[in-house]
Amino acid sequence: MPLTNLLLTILGYLSGSLMFSVWLTRLRGVDLRAVGDGNPGAFNAFVAGGRMIGSASLLLDVLKGAVPVAAALHLVGTGGWWLPPVILAPVVGHAFPLFERFRGGKALAVTFGVWTGVTTWEVPCVMGAAMAIGRLVLRLEDARSAVLGMVVLVLFVAARYRSLPLSAAALLCAAVVIWGHRRELARG
Repeated sequence: MPLTNLLLTILGYLSGSLMFSVWLTRLRGVDLRAVGDGNPGAFNAFVAGGRMIGSASLLLDVLKGAVPVAAALHLVGTGGWWLPPVILAPVVGHAFPLFERFRGGKALAVTFGVWTGVTTWEVPCVMGAAMAIGRLVLRLEDARSAVLGMVVLVLFVAARYRSLPLSAAALLCAAVVIWGHRRELARG
């Protein structure tokens, strides 16, 4: 079982390293790293490629997190302390992708994906609601609403599931996403 879980972690990282937004915008002849803040993520794919490319990028970013985690949990039965590396691997893969010389995105969509793989709808809905409240009610800019979503992720997972491995996974995912937003947060 340890070898299987190690393989699942590696496959999750490789899945996260698939930079669909970069590849799909290239179909339009656009270098995604030259658009907006240069982030190779779904938001810039909407800006550079329009709704179709942006929507496809967002869906694929969510799926590249959800599929390997759901497979590990529900097909293989990964659990306990093997779960945090399997959950974190696609997030780290997106933030530091092998196929893009370790220059990746902010990992927000793939974080929604991995928690979709773990809890189906519950955690992504809570994170999304927190971020929407941050943007629409509290008038936070994108980076700060992402931080709010990550704080709520950690607190909700800890309170709802009372699992140290899941709580650790939530904390590590939040750390990667916040790290991805560090430049915007530093600008104030």
